[in-house]
Amino acid sequence: MTPLIIIVCYLGLLLALGIISSRSFRGTSKDYFVASHSIGPFLLLMSVFGTTMTAFALVGSTGKAFERGIGVYGLMASISGLVHAAVFFLIGIRLWVYGKKYGFVTQIQFFRARFDSQRIGYVLFPILAMLVVPYLLIGIIGAGKTVLPVTAGAFPDLFPNAATPQWAGGIPVWLTGLVICGVVMTYVFLGGSRGAAWANTFQTIVFMVMGLVAFVFIANSLGGLTNASKVAIQINDQGEVVQPYRWDTANNQLVVNDPPKVVGRIIEGESDTAGSYSPRPLLSRQVTTVELENVNKKTGEVKTFTREYGMSTWMFLTYLFIPLSVGMFPHLFQHWLTAKSARAFKLTVFAHPLCILIVWVPCVLIGIWATGILPPLDPTKVSGVLGQMVARLVSSPILSGFLIAGILAAIMSSLDSQFLCLGTMFTNDIVIHKLGSGKLSDRQVILIARGFVVGIVTLTYLLSLVAPQNVFDLAVWCFSGFGALFPLVFAAVFWKRVTKAGAYACISAATLSWFYFFAKSGFGSELILGPGIMPVAVCFLISTAALIIVSLMTRPPSEETIKKFFPDKAS
Repeated sequence: MTPLIIIVCYLGLLLALGIISSRSFRGTSKDYFVASHSIGPFLLLMSVFGTTMTAFALVGSTGKAFERGIGVYGLMASISGLVHAAVFFLIGIRLWVYGKKYGFVTQIQFFRARFDSQRIGYVLFPILAMLVVPYLLIGIIGAGKTVLPVTAGAFPDLFPNAATPQWAGGIPVWLTGLVICGVVMTYVFLGGSRGAAWANTFQTIVFMVMGLVAFVFIANSLGGLTNASKVAIQINDQGEVVQPYRWDTANNQLVVNDPPKVVGRIIEGESDTAGSYSPRPLLSRQVTTVELENVNKKTGEVKTFTREYGMSTWMFLTYLFIPLSVGMFPHLFQHWLTAKSARAFKLTVFAHPLCILIVWVPCVLIGIWATGILPPLDPTKVSGVLGQMVARLVSSPILSGFLIAGILAAIMSSLDSQFLCLGTMFTNDIVIHKLGSGKLSDRQVILIARGFVVGIVTLTYLLSLVAPQNVFDLAVWCFSGFGALFPLVFAAVFWKRVTKAGAYACISAATLSWFYFFAKSGFGSELILGPGIMPVAVCFLISTAALIIVSLMTRPPSEETIKKFFPDKAS
């Protein structure tokens, strides 16, 4: 019960923060949507970093490292650190300038003005909303997957959890999701973008500190960093996948399996120079396909499934297109507009890669170590790896509660921004645009935005009950859609010759190609093309080609538009 009490207290603290931030609310729609452009460097860094880290970074990266190994850090963290900083510098600052100069509150307002097209907003809004919703889902699902194992046994009569008997009595995923949605909706409802920025800053600090504490504590429980690296599954000379250690729950200590426990066998793989398979596949990028076995301790039923450790060169290279998605995140655009000045971006550009390092390294390593502690888990259950590791290795209920609160902080620090951005887009890009500026009072505008936030929170929660449960893979599909649209914003900022028709072609090509691959994946599972190519790379190239070809074949934008967005070069 102690961890649950700490989690409840943390959520209560967030609600209090929302109430306090609402007292600074100036009562205007501009303050509700972009905090009156008053956010300084530190708050901007924390809010931008917090909104990009979500359950994908903590829960998802741990689960994916459990599946594929150390290469997950290279796939997302190291590349993201560089790409995100470049996008913030090259695109974020320019969009802030346009927003400040022309009064843009949303991403769609910029595109409408840049391409001199009102209809493009009605095309973009449902597409952007469709891509944001999976981003919301991974936060809600990730929260539930994390809390369930830590609270196991708290309410055995109330929540028997027949589907997951090992966590009987734990708070079910659906209830955690409901509570998280309620808390986030409340402080966004009250404080708007200022409340979200304050909450993001607080929660980002919490999850970064708690993440490091969890890493140190788990590493020490496994005998230190050197010994922890030996805990992960290995492959012996007979091609068997074995666990050399196990966690003795009764005595809370790591013990040697003698002989090592066999949990699977190799199906195929790449030989190293010595002519044998890599004995530590999770610490290598070599591709090794194995068949794993998971035995139900109660029924004795054996479930087998295949898993591919490592990653191909093509997969590693084509993942580069996924971090480009930040350039099209509508919630990130809104955070950029809250900045007090262009100088506020400086700290974000330089510190963001370091923050990614601090968060991702511990999560990836914990995921690798977990392969030697936990039984093999199928893809639908890997999102619970981090919560299970905390539940097993952290014996102190108080510390366990604080660590889970840190994980929830990471999840909620992005949910608030996404809920707010959808409310902002609907109000400004659909309602006000349709009725006309000045037809509604600020009070009515804020009321509409808040009403839509309540609606989208409700819809997202209901979808979370039936959505795929692999946080990392669902997030990758979300990022792939935004990444496929990146040529649109890049061309809008840097290419004078891009046309309205080219923009429509880019949007159509990106959306149709993304949906084709998404459906082919079974709507949310991992999909690899050919030798290891990520679908986002194909979608990106198709949308880029459509944008360039159609733009060159159609009439250039008007001189007025060019002078508006490229004043120095046009003068």
